Amino acid sequence: MRMWAQSHPCQKPLRTTSVLAAAFALVFLIVGFTQSASALPAFARKYGLRCSACHESWPMLNYFGQKFKDNGYQLMNDRDAPIWQNPGYWPVTFRITPIWHRYSVGKVPIDSFVSGGPQTEQRVTSSGFDLSGLDFHTGGTLEKNVSFYVLPSSNNAASFHFETVMARLDNILGSPWFNVKMGKFELDNLLSEKRILTLTANGGIYQLYHFLPQGDANIFGQIGDNQLGVEVMGHSYNDRTRYSAALLSTNNGQVGLPYGSQSYTGFFTASQAFDAGKLGVQRLGFYAMLGQAATTYLTNGGNVVPGSGTNNKGFSREGFVGQFYFGQHFDVQVVTQHGSDNAWFGQGYGDFPDNPGAMCNAAGPTPGSTVQQLCNNAPGTQLIQGARNPTWNGVLIEPHYVYSPQLIFLARYETIRMSQQSTPGTRSDFGNVDTYTVGYRYNPFMTSRAGFAWHNEFNLFHQVGTSALSGTNINTSEVLTGFDFDF
Repeated sequence: MRMWAQSHPCQKPLRTTSVLAAAFALVFLIVGFTQSASALPAFARKYGLRCSACHESWPMLNYFGQKFKDNGYQLMNDRDAPIWQNPGYWPVTFRITPIWHRYSVGKVPIDSFVSGGPQTEQRVTSSGFDLSGLDFHTGGTLEKNVSFYVLPSSNNAASFHFETVMARLDNILGSPWFNVKMGKFELDNLLSEKRILTLTANGGIYQLYHFLPQGDANIFGQIGDNQLGVEVMGHSYNDRTRYSAALLSTNNGQVGLPYGSQSYTGFFTASQAFDAGKLGVQRLGFYAMLGQAATTYLTNGGNVVPGSGTNNKGFSREGFVGQFYFGQHFDVQVVTQHGSDNAWFGQGYGDFPDNPGAMCNAAGPTPGSTVQQLCNNAPGTQLIQGARNPTWNGVLIEPHYVYSPQLIFLARYETIRMSQQSTPGTRSDFGNVDTYTVGYRYNPFMTSRAGFAWHNEFNLFHQVGTSALSGTNINTSEVLTGFDFDF
């Protein structure tokens, strides 16, 4: 479940001394009525496991939980067959999060009070009670070594879509090295955005998984979005060694082949875990996303013809992932990324054009402007002189301190730096990102029937030079508290 669709530009920190004091008081009151924790409802009802068996902190998986998922939601024993599902429960879990949050974004364009006067920039701050989207999770086995997962999901306005729909053949030829799934699914990177612990607008996504240079129209390299395709994955019996290879339609998970029908993307991962004694099991891996996407669309009466995309151009995202444990309570997860898009994407081609007949970026995007002018690579279109592939590098660092299976403290720092702008003359740091997130989650209980977490979080997001009018930096902040529950 993602709290919000995409990044929001900045916020101001909240002055909430009395609120924080009350919050900490509530922590101690809740701690005093702690109950023992059990597993997530969807699978706990079948296997009777405690939550700490599979989760470092719900919904983030630990080593055993990752192995359970890799085995196709099976423990590889006689209880894997669906007949073991308790008939007293419908095997569906729903999750939604009522929250209070304060969101502040800087340098929003504001109309002048004088009619026809120039616009100004102003910070806009709002606060109040709100809701996240709603998820319905169901998954498990259809038969031994035949598993599935279905997740209808809505935004906070109850607009539904299918987030995940996949079936998987497990342990083909009796080997864990050969498993195949098809459908719409999360990409198999070690750091899962679908199991992210944070909920704010900018902190509730991994910026590395969604970053686009300013003016770039390649929406297809979204590692954090579930994609449509087929995946082959395998692992050793102890899950220390893992690999996966996926072939995806280049459509960012959208159904109906709306873009180019002949464009595909590959996503590849591999990792190795090793025992570091008292420190725990460490894991190192890599990922690579290599794809092509359309830049030219046929039109009918000025409207794009669905599925007509051609003139494919390439893009890539690759990096390393590390999961490092320092005893039972502290761990750090690290992700790096090098990204590159073809110059055509950097100049505004790729996504559906705003004006299908226009060669709108013949003069290049305007540095300092966040207005995205999407273009159609019509016959005879020429890129501006000196246009280059936009490239960037980024790092994500996320430490966790697990005080107990019921209480986790977390933080995250992400930084993304442009190494080459697409348009000559653009300032080298245009669009650079830094974001900081801190928070904690407290689970007073987690039974095989239901789960509950009290979540508190603060995020600060900073981006260089992207204010619409002045071309200066934007800062956004958000404070959030809420009840995250499932049943």
